[in-house]
Amino acid sequence: MSGLITIKKHAPSGTLILNRPEKRNALSRALLTDFQQALFDLHQEKDVRAIILTGSGSAFCTGMDLQEIHETMQQNDPQQQWYEDAILYKDLLETMLRFPKPIIAAVNGPALASGAGLVLAADLVVAGSTAQFGLPEPRRGIVAGLIAPLLNFRVGGATAARLLFTAEPIPASEAARLGLFHELVDDEVVWAQAHEMAKACALSAPESLQLTKRLLNETIGEQLGTMLSAGAAASATARTTEAAAEGVAAFLEKRPPVWP
Repeated sequence: MSGLITIKKHAPSGTLILNRPEKRNALSRALLTDFQQALFDLHQEKDVRAIILTGSGSAFCTGMDLQEIHETMQQNDPQQQWYEDAILYKDLLETMLRFPKPIIAAVNGPALASGAGLVLAADLVVAGSTAQFGLPEPRRGIVAGLIAPLLNFRVGGATAARLLFTAEPIPASEAARLGLFHELVDDEVVWAQAHEMAKACALSAPESLQLTKRLLNETIGEQLGTMLSAGAAASATARTTEAAAEGVAAFLEKRPPVWP
């Protein structure tokens, strides 16, 4: 792996750390690829009974790497790349949902856009008191196509509509009230509390947890896979628009967008 993911073992937990603090752990293609490999590696570790996902530095994850997106927009025919990017992220979310061990998001700062999607694909969420949750994609001229189905699955259509249409980040206290964050703790003990959750999970039979997760995500959430596929198509299509080009450029240039 390229060093964009750090793996640490403290049985019964294994921790995956998003390691791009200078980019607020934005998800590049290379990081997404490393993430998949890291999950595979921890799958093989029998003494790891639960996975903790967190970010390095002051952010959990602020979404896709918009600089990478902007550079792709300069290509003559980026449509194939948009499709491949959407599938890369979709595959990661589906891997998390199908992963046989519980995944605990330890949200140590802002979880925005595709970073919020990682929180939604986790099974349990511990957050620091200064964490945030938000879906700013519409303000970038793009669509949270892969995140919207997960958000609806976790908290229902009315709350999903509010968060997606307003595109306003919400504080940890509100995210906890809505059920997006399960526990709030002081910032400095987010990982420690996630590890305590991992120890609680480890008291149960691995097979029981795996079957329970399948029941929740594949039986109760039986339409989720179809919805994610539709969301991937929506995400890829949205990035071909003039609005996306303007929204991403405005963000990188630190100015308000002027919508076409």
